[in-house]
Amino acid sequence: MPLHAAIRSTRTRRLRAGGAVALGSFALACTVGLGTAHAADAAPATTVTKAQSTARTAYTVQSGDHLIAIARTLNVPGGWQAIASANNLSSPYTIYPGQVLKLPAGTTAKTASSSASSSSASTASKASTASTSSSASTSTSSSASTSASSSGVKTYANNLDGWIKESLDVMAKHNIPGSYNGIYRNVIRESSGNPKAINLWDSNAAKGIPSKGLLQVIQPTFNAYHVSGTSWDIYDPIANITAACNYAYHRYGSIDNVNGPY
Repeated sequence: MPLHAAIRSTRTRRLRAGGAVALGSFALACTVGLGTAHAADAAPATTVTKAQSTARTAYTVQSGDHLIAIARTLNVPGGWQAIASANNLSSPYTIYPGQVLKLPAGTTAKTASSSASSSSASTASKASTASTSSSASTSTSSSASTSASSSGVKTYANNLDGWIKESLDVMAKHNIPGSYNGIYRNVIRESSGNPKAINLWDSNAAKGIPSKGLLQVIQPTFNAYHVSGTSWDIYDPIANITAACNYAYHRYGSIDNVNGPY
């Protein structure tokens, strides 16, 4: 083969090879580009909820709140005493619904925030399954709630708000007077809402009969004014409140008339 023909043949092969590479690269680029677009269409954004802590500088009091519960819920450094100090509250530490309390520096509360993230087809499938499961769970919960409601059984929250409300219902059955506010302010003064509170330093303690529970009742008084149908445990919130209110009813006319040690 002539030398120039061999050179031309070599150039032709190189050009053809280069063209093939160029076309191959273009086709690959098109394929990759189309694949990404399809993937984007097949994977819609989903919302992921994450818990994070945010600083709090104030809190609006809700019905049934007390300083201990607020301090625990908001992770207040220094506890309820720090809230009382920040707001110049002193015994009986009375607070009211709608009142805005200043919170000490460093107070945080967990809140939920949402962020968008892409999801694969399998994640979307799992989300669909979770949604179905959630719907079934909601349906079951609704049925249970309806059943409980139809049975006529009244339930109460296991906190100071619930204890006072249940006690008021028990007191109403036994014609013992008293109001939510009257009980609440006396509880806060006597125990700060701690059902396990016990006084080990006053004259009653010196006699061996310390004041106990939410309304700081001594055992002889609890036994004498115990309300039937409630627990005989002096630390039981309902038994303690109702016995104390029964005592206040016979001694002062109502727990509402008690504004100090009684």
